Amino acid sequence: MPAPALLGAASDTVYGLDADVVVRLLVATLLGGIIGLEREASDQAAGLRTHIAVALGAALFGVVSTLGFVEFDRPRSETVLQADVTRVASNVVVGIGFLGAGVIFRQRGSIKNLTTAASLWAVAAIGLASGVGDPTTAAVATAILLISLVLLRPVRTLVRHRWAKRSVTVIVHLAEGADPAPVLAAFEQGEVDSRPVELRKSEGRLALSADVTAAPDVLLAWMTRLSAVPGVDTIDED
Repeated sequence: MPAPALLGAASDTVYGLDADVVVRLLVATLLGGIIGLEREASDQAAGLRTHIAVALGAALFGVVSTLGFVEFDRPRSETVLQADVTRVASNVVVGIGFLGAGVIFRQRGSIKNLTTAASLWAVAAIGLASGVGDPTTAAVATAILLISLVLLRPVRTLVRHRWAKRSVTVIVHLAEGADPAPVLAAFEQGEVDSRPVELRKSEGRLALSADVTAAPDVLLAWMTRLSAVPGVDTIDED
């Protein structure tokens, strides 16, 4: 992609610094910070500073790949030394994968921070685009990513409440001497999709547990009715 004139190869230097390089790094820092602010506001593990660091690092790799090997960019008839600058960019993609995987974790049967890991991956690409001298594309990508993170949040909430199913482990503690048959029947009625029910004894009382999947409103209504079954003492959700 051709770079704008402002970021061309023939940039002036300011106090020994290449103004072209400075602009590229500052643009990457700004764009990465915009995404980082949204993640910070959402109280995510990777926030403002992490996204700035990723964007700035990727931009620096982009600068190195485009400007650091200029002396090797000669015809093979003139020199035997050659450099494949695309390897720098490809290794940024590989490297950011390890960082993204580090923020993903499993909690209570669900995967957390997938969106943050994806935003880190996208911010690395944004920084790399800025680093190789294409801030316009980087800015457009930032705008699209920010819109998807902010404006699509209500859509995600609507989908989750109306159509998405939720999987939880339901543990029903029975009163001492209670018959487990009515509770077993409630699990088998078909209102929710439940795995095989486990029956165990805890502190002298029976407890039944099973993995249950259903829409949130259906699950809540089912658990409300389950709490009214004779012999049910408490219901825990994990």
